[in-house]
Amino acid sequence: MNDSPGGDDRRGIGLGAIATLGGLGLLVVFMLQNTDDVTLTFLAWDFTWPLWLLVLVSALVGAFVWLGLGILRRHRRRKERRADRRD
Repeated sequence: MNDSPGGDDRRGIGLGAIATLGGLGLLVVFMLQNTDDVTLTFLAWDFTWPLWLLVLVSALVGAFVWLGLGILRRHRRRKERRADRRD
């Protein structure tokens, strides 16, 4: 019996979720294998961080940028659809 409103009876996780979980798994393995400290120089600052922390922070910044770009794109499309309905 098909109870979904769109007539599409999909069960399980999608390809995006599988790719995300695989990427997270690879990230964790990489972080566990790279525990040495590295010295970073950025503009006028020099500081030492464990490499795994640098990788984690970089991944989080990248994820937030990717999420922000997706939100902006959806907002732009929504505005375009509203404008098309008014015309």
